[in-house]
Amino acid sequence: MTKVEAIIQPSKFEAVKEALAELGVQGMTVLEVRGHGRQKGHTEVYRGREYSVDLLPKIKIEMVLADEMVNSTVDAIVKTASTGKIGDGKIFLSKIDHAIRIRNQEVGVAAL
Repeated sequence: MTKVEAIIQPSKFEAVKEALAELGVQGMTVLEVRGHGRQKGHTEVYRGREYSVDLLPKIKIEMVLADEMVNSTVDAIVKTASTGKIGDGKIFLSKIDHAIRIRNQEVGVAAL
């Protein structure tokens, strides 16, 4: 099993969610987060005053998947979330050793 964490632009979330549903991804956790990467934010003008926005809004999607679904899932996220501009986001993959469904104590891939 592999945990996929994708941090994407908020405007791309619905398209990514639909692409993942088409692949058969059944469960995900979605969080509204703020952060920055290399772009370090930007400056904006509000009521005539300039200020720095250094933590930008993003969406973080977390999923634990069977290993055979990981490549197609990553490909779908990259294809759907990419604009080709700085700030598109990142994808992190981590190995998961064990999963347990609390309701009926199923373990491993069956718990997903």
